Amino acid sequence: MFDADRWKEIWVTITRNKTRSLLTCFGVFWGILMLVILLGTGIGFKNGILHSVDGFATNSLFFMADRTSEPYHGFNKGRSWNMRNRDVAAIKREVRGIESMSPVLFGGRTSNNVVYQRLSGTFHVKGVNPPYFDIERQDVHYGRLLNDIDIRERRKVCLIGSRICEDMFKKEDPCGKYIKVNGLYYQIVGVVKQIASGVNINGRAEESVFLPFSTMQQAMNIGDVLHFLCISAIKGYPVQQVIDDIKGVLMGQNEISPTDPQAVSVINIAAQFSLFDTLFSSIDILIWIVGLGTLLAGIIGISNIMMVTVKERTREIGIRRAIGAKPWAIISQVMSESLLLTAMAGLLGLSAGVFILDMVDKILIANPSDESALRHPGVDMGTAVAATVVLLICGLLSGLIPAWRAMQIKAIDAIREE
Repeated sequence: MFDADRWKEIWVTITRNKTRSLLTCFGVFWGILMLVILLGTGIGFKNGILHSVDGFATNSLFFMADRTSEPYHGFNKGRSWNMRNRDVAAIKREVRGIESMSPVLFGGRTSNNVVYQRLSGTFHVKGVNPPYFDIERQDVHYGRLLNDIDIRERRKVCLIGSRICEDMFKKEDPCGKYIKVNGLYYQIVGVVKQIASGVNINGRAEESVFLPFSTMQQAMNIGDVLHFLCISAIKGYPVQQVIDDIKGVLMGQNEISPTDPQAVSVINIAAQFSLFDTLFSSIDILIWIVGLGTLLAGIIGISNIMMVTVKERTREIGIRRAIGAKPWAIISQVMSESLLLTAMAGLLGLSAGVFILDMVDKILIANPSDESALRHPGVDMGTAVAATVVLLICGLLSGLIPAWRAMQIKAIDAIREE
């Protein structure tokens, strides 16, 4: 039950020496302030990194043909080979766990390879199938994305990036107009900008022209060769199993040794994102260690001050013991003083930290940038509760030693204390 008189007595004791109490509280205030700011900044960096890859499939895989490193079925090692359309069909037929798949062709950035009337520029050219945009998602500014009919009918249409649109068409809608790409004319059906700002496939979409994969194969007269294979795995399906199955199909289709470690190059984005999770967890642990270390310094300060307070109140404690005060009454008073000091300083530090993070967030919102490494710094309710619980536990712990010291005081010796 709440005892107002008792807490009033504790408050009088604390305010008896205001300078000492303020210095003690400052250590805890600074410790919890640093802990909250560090936690909020860590969350801000995490949000910034995740924002830079938002819109890019986190379970994506990319396959490329490389030279063989082992002889096989009469072929010497060092043989060059290419992935072909039949490989895509075989993978689609035989491999489970695939969500989206698109072969890709790269046209290179030759001099002034994109022309509109008297304007020209040098940009990336990619041939893709519609599922490509499930892996590298795009914001559509005008028109539409490529579709299955474009692929099936080998239409001479294209998507252009937003920067190409700005350079050649200013702020006009270019859909329906024609541009010359590597010497051939294509009709623009859409303008896109990739959502992810920190990762891309062979060049940013803003500076790229996207052609239907089948159209580009025919226009480049390269038969059924493809340069790159993009795949995203079904959520929860073992990614390594998908990789092994696809490599098995590619090696079987192209007379490559099953043990060749080099012939099929794989970029496993899913593994990279797993490393991100590990990195974020390590940063969180480091922040808690540093923050708790700073907070511990303040707690030790409170414990030392309480030891001095117990020493100064030796005679008072002795008299209380002599007239029948129970041990728990002495312990609870010392620990309550410690807890109250810690709670006041800590909650002020927590409030100040949240306020500072909120101000930083507002400044970042007022000056938005896709390149910013810090995004929405702050602490969520769970983190605030955890910090408060840690604070209160530390407050109780800081009073343990002084309370134990108070209990060791013998009444007769305390009364004789000058």
